[in-house]
Amino acid sequence: MKSLVSLTLVAGLLATPHLQAKEIAGIDLPAQVQVADTQLTLNGAGVRSKFFMDLYVGSLYVMAPANDLSAISSQPQVMITLDITSSLISADKMKDAINEGFDLATAGNTEALATRITQFMSLFRDTIVPGDKFSLMVTKGEGVSCYKNGQLLATIHGDDFGQALLAIWLGDEPAQDSLKDAMLGE
Repeated sequence: MKSLVSLTLVAGLLATPHLQAKEIAGIDLPAQVQVADTQLTLNGAGVRSKFFMDLYVGSLYVMAPANDLSAISSQPQVMITLDITSSLISADKMKDAINEGFDLATAGNTEALATRITQFMSLFRDTIVPGDKFSLMVTKGEGVSCYKNGQLLATIHGDDFGQALLAIWLGDEPAQDSLKDAMLGE
């Protein structure tokens, strides 16, 4: 089943190049992706930068257009993709940034998520290079299925984990305000 979902995700991403909605920082983003039986539409995308350097393109794919975290969280499936554009991103820097993101997203209340955050961090143990793509599929009632370059790495269970993960980019204290606005289509 994992292979089927991985294959469907990859096929969906590859089968829609004629529908490209945007090109951001050299990354072509399809207007729609097919994941298993669900079609998701690009809600918005932008660049995560730090000290005037582009690090990755963050994209939000949804079942129905939405412009706030509440409306996004209520959908059965949403996906955030991170297309790495910089060689400055390392596995350790990614882990540090995501740990900080979970702290901000939960107002420091990560105790209930600690084991799952550790599991999620283990997904970033391998080298990260420009061109790598992380896809984080949040599915209500299941959790977060995490892909790197189309290969399923793990599914981390729990709606609470999924909500905290979405809040890293779309919450009250996002990774970057301008990226949040771009992902929300503003």
